[in-house]
Amino acid sequence: MTTVAPEAKASVLVRRPGPRELHPARTHRRRRVLELSLAVAVPLLLVLLWQLAAVRGWIDDRVYPAPSTILADGWDRAAAGDLWPDVWATLRRVLAGYAVGTAAGYLLGLLMGSLSLVRAALEPLLDALYVVPKLALLPVFLNMFGLGEGPQVALVAATVFFFVWISTMSAVMAVPDGHRDAGRVFGASPWQMFRHVLLPASLPAVLVGARIAAGVAVLVIVASEQIAATDGLGHLIFDSRALFQNDVMFVGIVCVAVLGVLFSELVRCTGRLLTPWAPRDRGRGQS
Repeated sequence: MTTVAPEAKASVLVRRPGPRELHPARTHRRRRVLELSLAVAVPLLLVLLWQLAAVRGWIDDRVYPAPSTILADGWDRAAAGDLWPDVWATLRRVLAGYAVGTAAGYLLGLLMGSLSLVRAALEPLLDALYVVPKLALLPVFLNMFGLGEGPQVALVAATVFFFVWISTMSAVMAVPDGHRDAGRVFGASPWQMFRHVLLPASLPAVLVGARIAAGVAVLVIVASEQIAATDGLGHLIFDSRALFQNDVMFVGIVCVAVLGVLFSELVRCTGRLLTPWAPRDRGRGQS
């Protein structure tokens, strides 16, 4: 008896377009609203929980003042003009040190990334200096510049320098050989090679390092001001803690957090303006 196998039927997979394909702009807006809602809701929930814990006595409000108390104290100090000198002192040091460190790190990173002999001569020394905790250099800068703004600015500049140097050197070295060869074929001069090949290809990665350095600069200056300064947010935090003024201490901490976020976002937005060809950060505006 012969059994005839049934004829195999071809299967066709049909995929219907979803909302993302049919309405990309609407989907993007909804995703953006969801991201912003989560970004606001999570910190707000934590603050409300902190407020509830302080009001109900779950935590000692003498050590951890309620957010309402911190806000009221910060408002009073700002209105009286007692807060702004410390904010300006910290901001002035961060901006000056960041500018010096970024310029030096970018120029040296560009040079070392382009010239292998310079990289071979300097990279071991800079690698050794990179692993030294930057706060350990504060006494050295105090001996060099004395008391005042000099040590604070130098410490921020030294910290920022290494982040920008590493990112710049790595970005320049990562430029594909095909890009360089194309520039040579068209007879590009050294300046044209830099302007039209190395700069566009490496700048997005360089700006990532600059953005990381912006946040680290704020951390370093606050730690430095706690040790060797008579003003600034770091000094405000340390001095108020010594006097058991915990509400003032938290005002300083909040100001540092706001300053760090604003500075980092300023660098990020500047990077987006300078590199419109680079992809945006993941999680920001991506649908």
